Amino acid sequence: MYTTGETIPVSFLPIMQLLKVPLKPGRSLMDWIRLTKSGKDLTGLKGRLVEVTEEELSKHNKKDDCWICIRGLVYNITPYMEYHPGGEDELMKAAGADGTDLFDQVHRWVNYESMLKECMVGRMALKPFAALKETCPTVSEENRILNGLSSKNKVLDNCSKEVVPSYDWFQTDGSVTVVIYAKQKDMDSELVIADLQQGRLRGELIVKDYSYLLHLELSYAVHEDMIVQVSEKVGKVEFVLKKKETLSWKKLGQPLESHNSFVKRTERGLFYRKCRLLSKTNVSHDTRLFCLMLPPGTHLQIPVGHHLYLKQTITGTEIVKPYTPVSSFLVSTFKTTSHDDKMHIFFMIKIYPSGLFTPVLDTLQIGQHIFVSNPEGNFMKSQTEDVEDLFLLAGGTGFTPMIKLLKYALTSSNSLRAVKFMFFNKTEDDILWRNQLEQLARNDSRFDIQFVLSEPKKGWTGKQGKISFSFLSQFVKRSKYDSKILICICGPLSFTEQGMGLLQDLGHSCKEMHCFTA
Repeated sequence: MYTTGETIPVSFLPIMQLLKVPLKPGRSLMDWIRLTKSGKDLTGLKGRLVEVTEEELSKHNKKDDCWICIRGLVYNITPYMEYHPGGEDELMKAAGADGTDLFDQVHRWVNYESMLKECMVGRMALKPFAALKETCPTVSEENRILNGLSSKNKVLDNCSKEVVPSYDWFQTDGSVTVVIYAKQKDMDSELVIADLQQGRLRGELIVKDYSYLLHLELSYAVHEDMIVQVSEKVGKVEFVLKKKETLSWKKLGQPLESHNSFVKRTERGLFYRKCRLLSKTNVSHDTRLFCLMLPPGTHLQIPVGHHLYLKQTITGTEIVKPYTPVSSFLVSTFKTTSHDDKMHIFFMIKIYPSGLFTPVLDTLQIGQHIFVSNPEGNFMKSQTEDVEDLFLLAGGTGFTPMIKLLKYALTSSNSLRAVKFMFFNKTEDDILWRNQLEQLARNDSRFDIQFVLSEPKKGWTGKQGKISFSFLSQFVKRSKYDSKILICICGPLSFTEQGMGLLQDLGHSCKEMHCFTA
């Protein structure tokens, strides 16, 4: 089970219960890839692409004849039904209709273009005389030229104009500085992502549920080592670019796709950059710690509780998997940040020999590259504010989102009295970073670690069993009767479902619980 850093509120659990269903033999992801490569006509149209009206789309709404629209493209997903890990019923929710919103809610990260390219029927027909939808996502710049760049965006409605970021730029003999004005104070520097690659500048700013994007082909060559300065108190971001030649720029550059746009985060496509593998070390008999190095022109900080996507091309198909970055070393991160500089990302990943993705990942050689996405997730640091008792429940590699959460809570919270961690595994050999967790407990009296094994060997003197009402009723106890608590849980789906249900049975509210899920 791969765990991500995405936090799912309790109210979303019914949705998550549909994400994994038993598949028939011969219906794995690799089997689907083989089918798409077989040359079989999966559309039923013998290679033709058609323009699909809403009326025509609505006719294909049965399990044996199912078309779905995703972002304007229509797919015949009938042959994919038996291969879908979430089951047929989940796909049928969008049968004969636009399934973009449903897709974004459940697994926006999936590369459906690659997975379903052999099922594509065609495009949706444009509605004649359709009225343009003018909402908050469109940036307000009407018929004006800003720094040599002509904007063609529509005007915002009045309620949104004040919150939309804007940008400007200035230059000296040796540098160009691009400034984004966020128009909000106390912004978080982790929500600024920038990439300077081959003369292209891509800067993204997350503003609550929205994303502002600056995307330009620069007028002249610059050095890759861009400086990113974030003034959190005043809401200003500066990208300082070093000129390769002492020239006076008449304009900043040419706009690229989605430049100067302000849209909902879920509508912004994932962006990937190529990262180099620096090291790969064993954490346990089946789990590795991968260290990746960001490109020199990338500014990327991963918020606590968020995850990234790793992308590889396997047998001609792009496969994407979510993973939660971790710190390089649990105990040392409480003493020094030398292992957690801003250019390196660490992933703790379990290798499944019969899997499709991780065996290929495990064969990567030092110096080779893999594509890494922008962060995603909805865990907020504010959820830990004023928390006095923090309880962590993890099964197996569900440990990964707890690592940075542990570090943040123990080093940044003024109200925290206790952090209790119950870690479930099969055997002692499966316990990840056991020595470091025990050392942390010795170093910080607020931290307590409890190991629970379901298949212990003879001689194990610790707790035995699986997650249960008995375990949790003894584990989740407030340090005082009215203390504010937060309970976080992560692990295989059956583990998290059972754990959340038990916590609710114990009387804990939705606000007191968060589930990191895959």
